[in-house]
Amino acid sequence: MTLIIDRYFLDITSINNLNFKSKPSHKYSLNKENKNRFDLNKFFYKQIGKKHQWTDRLIWKDKNWIDYVSNEKVETYILQTNNDLIGYFELIFEGNNCELAYLGILEEYIGKGLGGFLLSEALKIGLKKSKRVWVHTCSLDHPNAIENYKLRGMKVFKTETLRRKVI
Repeated sequence: MTLIIDRYFLDITSINNLNFKSKPSHKYSLNKENKNRFDLNKFFYKQIGKKHQWTDRLIWKDKNWIDYVSNEKVETYILQTNNDLIGYFELIFEGNNCELAYLGILEEYIGKGLGGFLLSEALKIGLKKSKRVWVHTCSLDHPNAIENYKLRGMKVFKTETLRRKVI
């Protein structure tokens, strides 16, 4: 059996195009994560990614995670309330470009208006440090993902269809 996957590449090139969504409540905080906390990236990747078939990093050993989060081009931000983890995003800066590598919210927090806020913050931070923020998403991602990117002001610049054999 073959699985058909639609992949979308989107970008935004100006803070003026950002349709910012405010934080739904003052009880939430977003903080840049310390470079030696690879366990948080690993936790979010596995927990959020299991529903959306994020698989490329599942083979990573702790050394791979440590090397990744230690890279000066990578920044991780964690959304939380009190001591409860909610979601995260990873930005990778390369020249004048910033890739939004991963963004997600734990399942129990979906539907609380946090996705638009988290994406807004990721784009704002990315655009402060670069001229362009880009991301790719696909039909395996959360059904609201592509719409959230568009609502925040991102534009599709490329699409492709992939075929993945399912065993």
